[in-house]
Amino acid sequence: MDTESDARDDSSGDARALVRRYYDALDDHDYDALEETLSPAFVQHRPDRTFESRDEFIEFMREKRPNPDTSHDLESVIAGDGRIAVRGRVIEEGTTLFEFADFFETDGGRLARLETYSR
Repeated sequence: MDTESDARDDSSGDARALVRRYYDALDDHDYDALEETLSPAFVQHRPDRTFESRDEFIEFMREKRPNPDTSHDLESVIAGDGRIAVRGRVIEEGTTLFEFADFFETDGGRLARLETYSR
């Protein structure tokens, strides 16, 4: 199921489209498109590691991701005031590997910060 919250302003729609491009790039292994969605100062924090730069994050996704053939099923996307919250599942061959919650901050129309939580 893929639902989105209603936006009260146009910037929320732009933010939701940006985050969808991010997940599509990950799922499609399109690392040029992924780079376009991320700010040069991008940082990701998650329970098992931190990526301090866009280049480090993209290199991990390209070369070291443990399950590269997965897809992201987004259950909800809420955006406003330069922040985006996403709830979803990572799926491999029809099986849910885990559920996640991602919290993004944007800067200049790109994703600048990501906090990831999973179970």
